[in-house]
Amino acid sequence: MTVLSMCQKACLGHARAPVGSRLVCPSSPLKRQFQHCHPPSSCERRVDGMRRRTFLGGLSASALATGTASLSFGQVAAKRLTMPPLLDATSSGQVRLEAQKGRTAFVGSSRADTWGFNQPFLGPTLRMSTGRATQVDVLNSLDEEISVHWHGLLVPGTVDGGPHQTVAPATTWSPELELTQPAATAWYHSHIHGATARQVQMGLAGVLQIDDGQDDARGLPSQYGVDDLTLVLQDRRFSRRGEIDLSLTMPDRMMGFLGDTILVNGQVGTMAVVPKGLVRLRLLNGSNARIYTLALSDGRPMHLVATDSGYLDKPTRLSKLRLSPGERFEVLVDFSDARDVTLTSEHNPNTGMMGGMMGGRRQQSGRFSVLPFTVDPTLPTRITRQPDDLGGSRPNGDAANAIWRRLSLDMPMGMGMMLGRSDRRFSINGDAFAMGRINFRVTQGTIERWTVNADMMMHPFHVHGVKFQVLSENGRAPQRQNTGWKDTVLVNGSVDLLIRFDQPAPANAPFMYHCHILEHEDGGMMGQFIVG
Repeated sequence: MTVLSMCQKACLGHARAPVGSRLVCPSSPLKRQFQHCHPPSSCERRVDGMRRRTFLGGLSASALATGTASLSFGQVAAKRLTMPPLLDATSSGQVRLEAQKGRTAFVGSSRADTWGFNQPFLGPTLRMSTGRATQVDVLNSLDEEISVHWHGLLVPGTVDGGPHQTVAPATTWSPELELTQPAATAWYHSHIHGATARQVQMGLAGVLQIDDGQDDARGLPSQYGVDDLTLVLQDRRFSRRGEIDLSLTMPDRMMGFLGDTILVNGQVGTMAVVPKGLVRLRLLNGSNARIYTLALSDGRPMHLVATDSGYLDKPTRLSKLRLSPGERFEVLVDFSDARDVTLTSEHNPNTGMMGGMMGGRRQQSGRFSVLPFTVDPTLPTRITRQPDDLGGSRPNGDAANAIWRRLSLDMPMGMGMMLGRSDRRFSINGDAFAMGRINFRVTQGTIERWTVNADMMMHPFHVHGVKFQVLSENGRAPQRQNTGWKDTVLVNGSVDLLIRFDQPAPANAPFMYHCHILEHEDGGMMGQFIVG
């Protein structure tokens, strides 16, 4: 058999082949490398009756003998991306979620056992109003206990949904969420200690929008699923039968799970259809461990308008955006030229010292496709001009009189850990998480400075019930993407945070602080504190 070029592959239906990676016709015994070949403009197809270019994105199916699989997507024709269903509670003030079992086809016709909220996999986008209370009922129709953490909500510890607020099978948890914080994109996911990674992998996660009704006044795209897109980025591995593969390799145990298939909103091999003009992307990294370094394939900029905890004062131009697990960013992309483009990512950068020591993961170069975009000129164009004033703010706190805490994100060493036989666990300041241990107490209404260190590899660090200012990264000014209000930040060496504690958290419902690589969190890299 012959080896196909990138362009030929595109025309034959490989909607997501890679840029600059090895491509071999599946039945060919030949091995050949294609360097940095981009699908030309002549590669066009018709999807939903519209002209588009096909884009390729993923890595070869070969897996490294060390246990690291390359991104591999197979021959999946691109289909139109759909948004999660919108459950708008801004008028009713009520939300009902049911954690349930389902069956979902990810690749081909095989269906996998999955979990979701109100649907087979993942959950609806919840929209709640700031300035009012929302009554939520969470029914657990699964066979094991769950919890639902409202990641990014500034609410008391009693309704935060951490590992102390479990929902047993066949029972309902009914928190009232009174939101007083600025508009933002948050999310919700299970947070059962020791099972968070597995339950999120199975599908217990969704996006939550905090709405203040002012987006039109800001001049922001706001039509859900048209010019305001919710994008949940995840990765998975699948068995030959098409089931979600929950097994962990040695590198997975040490550095967190990496899948070989990229999902956007729980879908594989999709493309987003957008109008001309400005389109808003609400980006959530819902992966267990993968870090995305996002950019657009033709070099066009993204304009950052919001971080985890709310809007900036004005848009910030970025050429790329690093998105670690748990983080959310909102960006504007200009499609006024009606040209198709692909959202791409660099390979996971988190090899770190541990990756080199254990030989389990190798740094890969090049980029892979996350999501192609095609422009439909028949869709209404609403916004064409970048907003000047977003009405948000950039934190500018004073750490001079703040209490100073130092936290070290610690990793166990040795082959015993990699094989799952070590008594040493992931920890913070040497203490592995214990449900009965309160690590410290914070006085409500005070401000603290936290210095968080991570020497062995990068760790996304999340604090419940607060928003914070990134004062510095490795002693220097924070990256431009981290100058807004945050609740999760990627620690690559050392970060200094300034945190205000306004929400109460009693001893029976403490707040968590932890690494958001879910295997690390489950393994003990988490602590808890009370606020009062």
